[in-house]
Amino acid sequence: MQNPLDAALANPWGALRRVLGDPLHPGGTDATRRLLDRADVGANTRLLDAGCGAGGALDLARDRGARAVGLDRDPGGDGAVRGDVTTLPVREDGVDVVLSECVLCLSDDLDAALAESRRVLGPDGRLALSDVVVDGDVPDLPEPVAQALCLTGERERAALLDRIEGAGFAVGEVRDHREDLLAMRDQVADAVDYEGLLGLFGARGDRLLAGIEDLEAAVEDGRVSYVSLVATAE
Repeated sequence: MQNPLDAALANPWGALRRVLGDPLHPGGTDATRRLLDRADVGANTRLLDAGCGAGGALDLARDRGARAVGLDRDPGGDGAVRGDVTTLPVREDGVDVVLSECVLCLSDDLDAALAESRRVLGPDGRLALSDVVVDGDVPDLPEPVAQALCLTGERERAALLDRIEGAGFAVGEVRDHREDLLAMRDQVADAVDYEGLLGLFGARGDRLLAGIEDLEAAVEDGRVSYVSLVATAE
């Protein structure tokens, strides 16, 4: 029987989902609603949720009258298809808004993912994006954990904005949601005694605990944060 540590490392998204539920990003459903507001998603807006996960954002968009479809490597919900953000199965000028919450920066090729988002957007189309950003070194965590926490890929804030602009977007206001990230941290800490749990696994658990403590300190002092933006296709 697989021990709890190996089980969590084998499926960190599943482990997080058991603790946090859906959606798996800081601010949850309220953050998605605010981002949809800023992207002017309303009646008849053609929206593609690139990385739709369980499909919660699709439901929120449809509640506004939007014509929303989703894409994910492991899609959930109605109106979602299997695919990758670097090769969107959408014609040019096919959508008004591309929504991406904690997804694009996990791509193996961020520039290709941004280029695809730009390609499928019509005139004045909007990229509504939220993601984790890091100032300095990423905390030392096992690769599956770092990926589940959106700490892999392009993470430096200025570099990310440069890449978005280089793909043909004009970036609007960038909002920092550090408080939402802190709230998510507290929710996990309240639900899981990971210090006690990891203490059962000797040196291996100690290394992972040190990485988690480094991550907590980085969130606390702002080295790791969470941002959202809406960028308009030029």
